[in-house]
Amino acid sequence: MTEMVYGTHPIYQGDPILPRWWRTIDKWTMGCVLMLFGIGLLLGLASSPPLASKNGLEPFHYVSRQAFFGGLAMIAMLLTSMMSPKMVRRLAVVGFLLAFVALMGLPFFGTDFGKGAVRWYSLGFASVQPSEFLKPGFVVMAAWLMAAGLEIGGPPGRMYSFILTIVICTFLALQPDFGQACLVLFSWGVMYFVAGAPMLLLAGICAAVVAMGMFSYANSEHFARRIDGFMSPDLDPTTQLGYATNAIREGGFFGVGVGEGQVKWSLPDAHTDFIIAVAAEEYGLICVLAIISLYGVIVVRSLLRLLKERDPFIRFAGTGLACAFGVQAMINMGVAARLLPAKGMTLPFISYGGSSIIAGGIAMGMLLAFTRTRPQGEIGDILMRRGR
Repeated sequence: MTEMVYGTHPIYQGDPILPRWWRTIDKWTMGCVLMLFGIGLLLGLASSPPLASKNGLEPFHYVSRQAFFGGLAMIAMLLTSMMSPKMVRRLAVVGFLLAFVALMGLPFFGTDFGKGAVRWYSLGFASVQPSEFLKPGFVVMAAWLMAAGLEIGGPPGRMYSFILTIVICTFLALQPDFGQACLVLFSWGVMYFVAGAPMLLLAGICAAVVAMGMFSYANSEHFARRIDGFMSPDLDPTTQLGYATNAIREGGFFGVGVGEGQVKWSLPDAHTDFIIAVAAEEYGLICVLAIISLYGVIVVRSLLRLLKERDPFIRFAGTGLACAFGVQAMINMGVAARLLPAKGMTLPFISYGGSSIIAGGIAMGMLLAFTRTRPQGEIGDILMRRGR
């Protein structure tokens, strides 16, 4: 009876929290995240000293800051992963509300740091990007609304989540930050699909997205400039995309050697948006494939564990977090390889950036909390035993 209720990992109520957490956590996913963070520090050592030298800073200034913010992110990930789904939901709702208020204040108090998009608050010693903290909170909030809509007599949660999505995407587009807006919309679409959305409705939403893209192209110089640059058959070798694609080409299979890369001297964002170009040039395709494999393991393992989850809220939220994590990595690498238009999106746990890595640690902690083995057990184990 104990195995029937608790599945293959017995959990006793009197267990200390750390042993119970260690038995139920997905160690492969956690290990892959730690490896990505380690790779990020290694690539930071290669990519950031030239920029630090140009700015008159210590050679490893950015690496030290990345290690500090990354340490905070790993602590946040571990602490969040120990929480119950209910506690994670409460944390996410509060975090979402705070980030949403900060997002609305950007037009009045934010700054663009000369990049043409008002996305940050400058604190003097650091900067904060509210959209990074908004994403995990939004995913959990939308999942909660969708799950509530499935209950008998529950609210129209899917409609409320859609309205919330449109409001957030509108604020992001006004910055403009079309990359984050697309990621938020994609996360909602994945959760809506898992919640049982009609295919006709999803097709209509896709058509609306295309229409909005055409409207943005016609009315936003920032958006049109990036699309035109992507569609142009001639790539200016002195642009960031030109340097990045050339570095990837020069790296070949094994790379030019540690410290021998040249792209870090030309790219101002070599340690952030285009860090995969540094990896490809100095360590070659084999390093890039290893990085892609780590992201793949995290996403696939999380989705496989969520397939066995009976709680719809946990299933929706976990799926949204895992897919958003994987798609963000795909977008970043796709931009560097010129497979996608420039988005200004970081590579999770590898790119430099305090807001992105701390928010990523919180999001991954939520995903680890949702994919833990819980006393309710795996529905497949229960069905198999009942069929005997």
